[in-house]
Amino acid sequence: MSTSTPVTDGSGELRYEDLVATFERAAKPNLQDHRIGTELECFGVRIDEHPRPVTYRDDVLPTLEALRDEMGWREGPSRGRNGALVELVRDGASITLEPGGQLELSGAPLATLHETCAELSRHERELDAISRDRHLVWIATGFHPFARLDEIDWMPKPRYDIMRSYLPTRGRRALDMMARTCTVQANFDFRSEDDCGRRLRLAFALGPVITALFANSPYEEGRYAGYRSLRMEVWFHVDPDRCGVPEFVFDDGFSFSRYVDWALDVPMFFVVRDGRYHRYHETFRTFMTKGFATEDGRRFHATYADWLLHLSTLFPNVRLKPYLEVRTADSVPRPYVCTLPALWKGLLYDEDAQERACALVRHLSRPALLDLWAEARRAGLASERIRRLCADLVDAAWTGLDRQDVRDATGRPETRFLEPARRLVQEGRSPADILLERLGPNPGTGDEARRTLCAATRFAGAPGPA
Repeated sequence: MSTSTPVTDGSGELRYEDLVATFERAAKPNLQDHRIGTELECFGVRIDEHPRPVTYRDDVLPTLEALRDEMGWREGPSRGRNGALVELVRDGASITLEPGGQLELSGAPLATLHETCAELSRHERELDAISRDRHLVWIATGFHPFARLDEIDWMPKPRYDIMRSYLPTRGRRALDMMARTCTVQANFDFRSEDDCGRRLRLAFALGPVITALFANSPYEEGRYAGYRSLRMEVWFHVDPDRCGVPEFVFDDGFSFSRYVDWALDVPMFFVVRDGRYHRYHETFRTFMTKGFATEDGRRFHATYADWLLHLSTLFPNVRLKPYLEVRTADSVPRPYVCTLPALWKGLLYDEDAQERACALVRHLSRPALLDLWAEARRAGLASERIRRLCADLVDAAWTGLDRQDVRDATGRPETRFLEPARRLVQEGRSPADILLERLGPNPGTGDEARRTLCAATRFAGAPGPA
């Protein structure tokens, strides 16, 4: 997606105008320049006599090394504690680690859905090829279906050490979010400040419908948790400062400054200097004003790199970076994973489809949106009103993609990626309902139950026990 560089007055000091310019310079007036980026997270499980979550040393590190040595990935600039390998890069994409060992593919910014789905398919094939002989399976679901929190091996990244101590002071399910959730996300560009505001508000307003359509986390420790999307329920109990739906989103007159002002008043996790993470929980506004003094007397002042890092530590349901990041879907296996970017591309990159979608949710206030979200994460597509909304949205997205008429080398249109969504809506079933019908409300956490849960949510890797 877009990147930004700072504007300075020559003094090296960060100015408010620099922060706003992050988004101003990211605008792409020409729709033909707009791209799609897709991110997918998966849990790793070692499938042997006693299936269990992966560990960094025995499973995750060998996986990264195999992707590097056998699949042409390169080591990225980020490093964990003691130089631990935690990032791979290739052709504009990256593979990184979430706190509990979740493997995340952050796809390159690509022009078509055909390309982005091919990228995801390649990731699936590569991960499958290196994982089978290692007796690893990678599962795509929004919340880990059987692992207890005390079974999770935390990844050797200093930022996670600080988040792990701070976030539980803000929300009762913060550690569950870090270690036991996975998502599929899509990233999109914008034409201008006004266009960004329209797309941002629409993405927030459609969040509950997207949550319901991709709801795929009904289980917690082998039992039905009472939600089709337990992941989304968890996210509402993490940190009210940086998560959820900010108060300003549905106010009149969106501007980049409004987002900057909100971000400035969110407490920071840390300040990074020379590869070292310093705990710091004042707001970025305070950091810009007063700087940060270490115990040994050194004083740091805010830089543009600090600002970009801070933006990446904000977790609203739709995040504004130098692009829009929609974050409300559970991780899903094939064939649903390509459906998310297809749905959003159809709605956001076609003005008529965007206006049609806006008309469906324009009446929603912030309290009404939060009520709809509660219904979505509990009921999924079993909610009749959400199912009707979803049907209209899928049709609007279909029409939008049809008008864009982007075809692959064999003449196939991008609308084909919406077929799974149409089937789910017609049947009134979220992916979570399919799991519940197949496995029942209480599959359990024994060895055989764990193998069954892995088979039902498998993305790549070993299909069964070693």
